[in-house]
Formats: sequence, structure tokens, C-alpha cells
Amino acid sequence: MVFLNGKFLPIEEAKIPVLDRGFIFGDGVYELVPVYSRVPFRLEEHLARLERSLGETKIRNPYSRAQWRDIIYRVVDAQPFDDQGVYFQVTRGVAKRDHAFPKDAEPTVFMMSNPLVTPPKEVVQKGASAVSAQDNRWLRCDIKSISLIGNCLLRQLSAETGAIETLLFRDGKLTEASASNVFVVRRGVILSPAKGNLILPGITYDVVAEIARANNLPMEYRDITEAKTRAADEIWVTSSSKEVVPVVTLDGAKVGDGGPGPVFARMHQLYQEFKQKVMRAGKREAVSA
Repeated sequence: MVFLNGKFLPIEEAKIPVLDRGFIFGDGVYELVPVYSRVPFRLEEHLARLERSLGETKIRNPYSRAQWRDIIYRVVDAQPFDDQGVYFQVTRGVAKRDHAFPKDAEPTVFMMSNPLVTPPKEVVQKGASAVSAQDNRWLRCDIKSISLIGNCLLRQLSAETGAIETLLFRDGKLTEASASNVFVVRRGVILSPAKGNLILPGITYDVVAEIARANNLPMEYRDITEAKTRAADEIWVTSSSKEVVPVVTLDGAKVGDGGPGPVFARMHQLYQEFKQKVMRAGKREAVSA
């Protein structure tokens, strides 16, 4: 069961007009919320980021926070599986093909949920490989846009080699990965590029930072050169579905000693404990009447 423009229906029956600007221009934004034991993880933060993306693209937000929660909970409850990834997007709507924004288009809202696939135990224990590339995407990576062809081309570079991610460098500095944020550990200090227009403000990125602060793990936001990234003791990639994953080889060369490092092991343990705490609480925010 999916949601499309106010209706819940089987996905086979969900259809949009060919002149929807999401189809024609990729003119829309999206979110993906992980759900553990039917409890959405960091839902308010995801909705706040959605609101920001809508504001930056000047797409009208069709629902209040309470209405968004209501729809998400109903989609979650309609699925037979407990752990889910709820994907939803808002496009500018249907209009004649013209680059300029239409004045009276109604936003198109689509939402679906699939089983949440988190990293297998082997990847957590042994680590994963990554490749690198120059970050040639547009300059507003802070907007969670459905226009993802740049990310797809970069992710394909790693997919073709069996790697988990493509780490990106722009002007000699680390930005993020094709579908993840990146953390680097040097001499016990967790480092990550600061938020800005060149990286997506990740929800998991923020959780990692909160966990680090709460547990006295040294952490800094700053520019990280490509050379320092390659010389790192540890590299992690983070996202809603990956959670926190150690990268142990980059472009075929070992990261650190070639295995998941001690700071990662501590962060992974703390992240799982934090997640379990959220699941045990089992709280849902109030929904609309």
C-alpha cells in the first residue's frame, strides 16, 4: 500500500501524469525515514529537513507536521514488516513544460515503504571497500533533491567494482560520498566536513555527532584534504540505511591497518545502543485529529 495525493492504494494503481514536473525536470525533493520496530527514527528531524528543502526550492508544503506524521504512520502500519524505510517525495506538480515555476500547480506527494536493509554483520565486522571520484555535482547538495543523476553516475563507479561507496573530493577537499556522509578518524579524533552547500545535512551525521559529544569522543568539523583522507586511521560512511559503516580500503589501498578501527567499534556500539533505546521507548508523536 502506498500514498499518492491523498489516497492510499496498491502501488500498481499509483500513477502520475507525464507532465508532472518531477518526471519532466526532476523538480522535487524527498526524504527517507528509517523505521525500527514500527517506530520512525528521528522523524521530526527528517520533517524539518523536508521543510527546509521545500523552502529552498520554493515548492509549497502541502501538509502540516501533524498531517505528515499521520500519513507516515498509516503507511508504516499498512506494511507487514516491522523495520522499514519510508520514502516520500514532493514535486512541484503538473504543468505545461516550461522552466519557470507554474503559479497554480498543486504539489504531487508520493510515499511508499520497503523493508529496511541495514549493513550485514560481516560488513560491520570486516569493513567495506570504497572508491573515489571528483565531485562534479551541482553546488546545492544541501537540498535533498530528486534530481540525482549526478549521484547515480558517481555511485555506479563503486557499484561496478563491488564497493560500498564513492568518496567525493572537490578542489582537493573531502565533501561526502555519492549517497552518504563521510567521517574520518585521525589520531583518535573524529573529523567531518562542516555543513554547507556542498554536502547534505545528514540525519545520521547529526546522530553520530550527538553520540560523540555525549560520550566524550573528540570530534571536529573542518576541511579535510584528499591527502589527509587517504592517510586516515579510519574512514566511515553514514546514512539512514547504512547507519555507520567502516571503509577499510579506498581505491584498493588500505585505510589504517586495513580493518575496522577502535573508534568505529565504539561508535557502532553506541549507535546500536542509542537505536535500541529509541525502539524501547516506542514513542510516536501526536497525529492530526
